[in-house]
Amino acid sequence: MSKLVEKTEAFVFDLLKNELPNTIVYHNHTHTLRVFKSTKEIIENSKIDVNDAEILELAALLHDVGYTQTRDGHEVVSAKIARDFLTSENASESLIKSVENCILATQFDAQPQNELEKIIRDADCSHFGKKYFPEASEFLRKELELSGIANYTPSEWLDENIKVLSKKHKYHTDYALKNWQSRKEKNLAKLIKTKKKQKTKIKNEELKAKYKAQYKNESPERAIQSFYRTALKNHIKLSDIADTKANILLSVNAIIISVVLANLISKLDTNPYLIWPTVIFTLFSVISMVMSIIATRPNVTSGQFTKEDVKNKEVNLTFFGNFHKMGLKEFEWAINEMISDKEYIYKSLTKDLYFLGLVLERKYRLLRITYTVFMIGIIVSLLAFGIAVKNNPGVNIQDVLNTSTHIQSVLPNGVANTFVAML
Repeated sequence: MSKLVEKTEAFVFDLLKNELPNTIVYHNHTHTLRVFKSTKEIIENSKIDVNDAEILELAALLHDVGYTQTRDGHEVVSAKIARDFLTSENASESLIKSVENCILATQFDAQPQNELEKIIRDADCSHFGKKYFPEASEFLRKELELSGIANYTPSEWLDENIKVLSKKHKYHTDYALKNWQSRKEKNLAKLIKTKKKQKTKIKNEELKAKYKAQYKNESPERAIQSFYRTALKNHIKLSDIADTKANILLSVNAIIISVVLANLISKLDTNPYLIWPTVIFTLFSVISMVMSIIATRPNVTSGQFTKEDVKNKEVNLTFFGNFHKMGLKEFEWAINEMISDKEYIYKSLTKDLYFLGLVLERKYRLLRITYTVFMIGIIVSLLAFGIAVKNNPGVNIQDVLNTSTHIQSVLPNGVANTFVAML
């Protein structure tokens, strides 16, 4: 690198750093260095003498300095700045003129007239054939937006890039054609592929919007379906909750009866005062178990229907209890009859919803009574044990505590804590 090129590089760096507007995010020092590097790359792989190489390097460094003053016609301004600087450095007129011509040749619509102009043109557009093309392209789009030149949407910018790479630009030097053209074609292929994906996406969105509009027109029908779906889902969920609550009561009382009473019965011979409290406690536990079983006990219906029932829309085919004894052919016929009549479907769903509600009312009413019985049983049993201990002053409290400790060791934590609290 000659001293003049080194001075030029320092001059360009200071000029762009101090005077380049912040809106110029593409035609900046990074772009200048990329063009300079690409220029040297072509020079090193071409038969270019030292003097021409210096001209190209100077032109590569100075070709976009005009952006510090203007965007429109920046090549002319760049050429003027280059002349003023090179004149101050006592460069020859022939060198200055050659640098000016190379800078003016970077105008996008200009046609290169000699080998030097071809080289600088290819170097200035080398990013078309580089892997960093998408990044450079996006910075250029942002620069145009910030400068108020154009505000391209991603789709519009994609079209613009495809147009430039496929129709407006071409490489001129042998080196660029051999080494950058293939990458340029790959970049173009990626753009076209992305464009196809965008078209498919837009088409899908249009179809989606069309279907959405269609469904919007049918919103009353969808609202009805959503009502049945939500109501039936809530009923089934509430039924599951009721069954879970009943199972909890059933399990707790079964554990209490099978484990706790086994320990208390062995104490009744020596502690007869515990007989009535134990009887009371056992009675309430048994009642709670029985009511829990009743609450969860399923009802079995006849499971049969006639063709007249189906034709009169009197049988609800959404509930298995109405068809579990029927043959497959009869059931298929009945289903075909139902689905061909929208009114019949809604009538069946309404019946299903209604009878589910009746079952839920029964379950929750029995559960409420069961929980009340269980609560009263705990309170009454606690009082009975307290009265029994109080009316028997000879009772050994330590024996009671030992019994409680033993019970706590063999029961699950929740049940043991409840029973020990009663004692």
